[in-house]
Amino acid sequence: MSREVEELNRRLLRARDAIDRAYAEPLDVAAIASVAYMSVAHFSRCFRVVFGETPHRYLQRRRIERSMFLLRETGRSVTDVCSAVGFTSLGTFSRTFREIVGESPSAYRRGNGPVVVPGCVQMANTRPRADRAVPEKLFPGRLS
Repeated sequence: MSREVEELNRRLLRARDAIDRAYAEPLDVAAIASVAYMSVAHFSRCFRVVFGETPHRYLQRRRIERSMFLLRETGRSVTDVCSAVGFTSLGTFSRTFREIVGESPSAYRRGNGPVVVPGCVQMANTRPRADRAVPEKLFPGRLS
């Protein structure tokens, strides 16, 4: 990989990280392109080639992913979730959510409750661990 390509990838990753950190804030492609020190047109072309989607679509997808979590795990209203993830229009939020997820935000909430931790993971916390002292009478011959 040439030095120029490596530098371009580094700038694009920096811009993508900025989107991930500030997804709920008002962002536009020009603001994101400035993080990568590129013109808007060049940034958009390069971003799409490297990540497979436009910067705007990536931002929308990140917002929708976060909204899916909020709809599953909290009791906040759809309107509140819409605002919390950075959409300014409930209609745009609902349309984008349906395009990406395949159902409306309300239908998603009805069909997807909070993520439950499997019992095997919960039981892992009750098993003896090597860093805990184990009584000799429970496990004879075992080193504590």
